[in-house]
Amino acid sequence: MRIGLLQLNATIGDFDGNRRKLLAAYQKACAAGAEFVVAPELFLCGYPPRDLLLRADFIEAGLASLLETAQAVGAVPLCVGYVDRNPTRPGRPLTNSAAVMQSGRIVWRTDKSLLPTYDVFDEDRYFEPSRSVAPLEFAGRRLGLTICEDIWNDEDFWPERLYRRDPVKELIQQGAELVVNISASPWHAGKEQTRLAMLQRVARDERVPLVQVNMVGGNDELIFDGHSVVLNRRGELLALGRGFAEDLLVVDVDADGPTLEARWPTREELLFRALALGVRDYVRKCGFSSVVLGLSGGIDSALTAVIAVEALGAERVMGVSMPSRYSSAGSLGDAEALARHLNIRLEVLPIEPVFQAVERQLAGVFAGRPADITEENIQSRLRGLTLMALSNKFGSLVLTTGNKSEMAVGYCTLYGDMCGALAVIGDLFKTEVYRIARWVNREREIIPAASLVKPPSAELRPNQTDQDSLPPYETLDAILQLYVVEEQSKQAIVRRGFDPAVVNDVINKVTFSEYKRRQAAPGLKVSPRAFGMGRRVPIAQRFRPAL
Repeated sequence: MRIGLLQLNATIGDFDGNRRKLLAAYQKACAAGAEFVVAPELFLCGYPPRDLLLRADFIEAGLASLLETAQAVGAVPLCVGYVDRNPTRPGRPLTNSAAVMQSGRIVWRTDKSLLPTYDVFDEDRYFEPSRSVAPLEFAGRRLGLTICEDIWNDEDFWPERLYRRDPVKELIQQGAELVVNISASPWHAGKEQTRLAMLQRVARDERVPLVQVNMVGGNDELIFDGHSVVLNRRGELLALGRGFAEDLLVVDVDADGPTLEARWPTREELLFRALALGVRDYVRKCGFSSVVLGLSGGIDSALTAVIAVEALGAERVMGVSMPSRYSSAGSLGDAEALARHLNIRLEVLPIEPVFQAVERQLAGVFAGRPADITEENIQSRLRGLTLMALSNKFGSLVLTTGNKSEMAVGYCTLYGDMCGALAVIGDLFKTEVYRIARWVNREREIIPAASLVKPPSAELRPNQTDQDSLPPYETLDAILQLYVVEEQSKQAIVRRGFDPAVVNDVINKVTFSEYKRRQAAPGLKVSPRAFGMGRRVPIAQRFRPAL
């Protein structure tokens, strides 16, 4: 059987656009000889629709789009994900569903059984799970159609399972000869390999061919990587969709020919490509055409600019250097060199005159008090004001340039360097920023060498470096990885050999800075545990773990 996989990029709520894209790809798959075509989970409405699901008009538009899609489908069946109403009560009003359409009508439907409610997922808020599954009879075969999470509960792969049921095994027990999974599986570093290994285990253990079509694209904080998969009954790879790009595959699942070996790019390349896709889709789907960001001459703003150019093209990126009395000539020179290497527009708009005016304004009320972090933050906020003025005047979206290490410990200024619409590298630790920057420079210098070697500094006071306030980033990031991402206790981190006083200070900073992160721009999620929609920590709380 030749299966067509439509690895496509949906825009949430764009029912007409999603439908047109789906049908155009369906026609191409049919022309390429597909006998059965599959598209991703909730493709017609886009994933995740979140509280748009509470709107009756959103549900009506989705169901109307489904019927219009069905009317355009020919003799080759098309399976696609959509939102349906739940006809049974009591229960939640909706289901996460898949429809099979053929010859102008809907011929079969099924609902998702396992509803993820962890990290970024909140499907139990909206959907009623299916209590039973059954194979679809097609062309003399039984197809086991599943939806995303339904395939993520294999008892032989996961040491601890989240659900009591395994819909795949239930389908196999009913004679399913082919497992098909339509998915919207968001990415984080390493997930592409975990997903493939898990799917291979399912195919091998159940001794059936397996097809998974995965969504691709960025929707707000989430990035979907594609990497759709076709496996034979031995779990060997027959086809692998492109990463971070749309793709169309037509594969004979019964082929006994040569198999593939998955060859993955480096972690740095995958992170770079993911972030570029996230920026491109965030800007495009929000209706913007250009971006603006501050260029300090440092490594964070440099990498953010490189990602923006990769995502949008140099002509859509404006860099702004905003020197003050504490800015070094080298920092301005590094910003200028980066702009030349990227061929982007650079505006030099010193904040010193405005800073002096604010100092005069506040001189009376500040009389008798020494300069402190207040004056440092004024400079940062003047830069935020400048960027927002450019955004308003030119209709450009502001990108923030802060990294995860800074966000974790609050080494950032509300309404200053945190000012903007999207935190491009907000889920990259500082050490990861350096690794990706070196990867960017693997063939030629794009990010100035000085930005890679000079001590990081906010340059808000004389001779300032980040390590005046923070431990070395190698130490800081290692502690943050254990505490934030892996949720280890203070005692467990100290047992790894870290100084107890440093661990205590870092964790206190993380706790105290929650109020800042709640007001931060959304960041593109590329780690298993990001600050954002998947991390829900109270601001007003007094839990302080003891050493």
